[in-house]
Amino acid sequence: MLSSYLKSKTQFVEGVGSWEESIELASQPLIEKDYITSSYIDEMIENVKVNGSYIVIVPEIAMPHASTDKGVLRTGMSFLKLNESVTFPGEQEVKLFFVLAANDSTTHLELLSDLSSILIEEDFRDKLKSVNSEEELISLLELVE
Repeated sequence: MLSSYLKSKTQFVEGVGSWEESIELASQPLIEKDYITSSYIDEMIENVKVNGSYIVIVPEIAMPHASTDKGVLRTGMSFLKLNESVTFPGEQEVKLFFVLAANDSTTHLELLSDLSSILIEEDFRDKLKSVNSEEELISLLELVE
């Protein structure tokens, strides 16, 4: 399921100037394909400012998201890999981003469950950190789906 959500919505870049920029960049495929509006990006950034780095779900991996009523047009997910980590509040270093946008309160639970179940495995996280293209990412995800 994750692989189908991420096809044509991945990016691989050297680095960014700030954690805010990382969320904006990670969200761009969802903006370009009409999954979210710019207000959703603003809400994700505001959530981190207010609540801290709760979106860092395991070391070096973040899942930016916001409420379903804050600019989500349809459920989707995008992926960003940074070669150079960016620092979030609380000195949390992040290299991988899974942006989640859900237009209801149930669909995202399945995506969260799928993502959580694979990120528990340290070996999988190591492999995930080494992917350098969408093809490698999708192939890796398909192995565990």
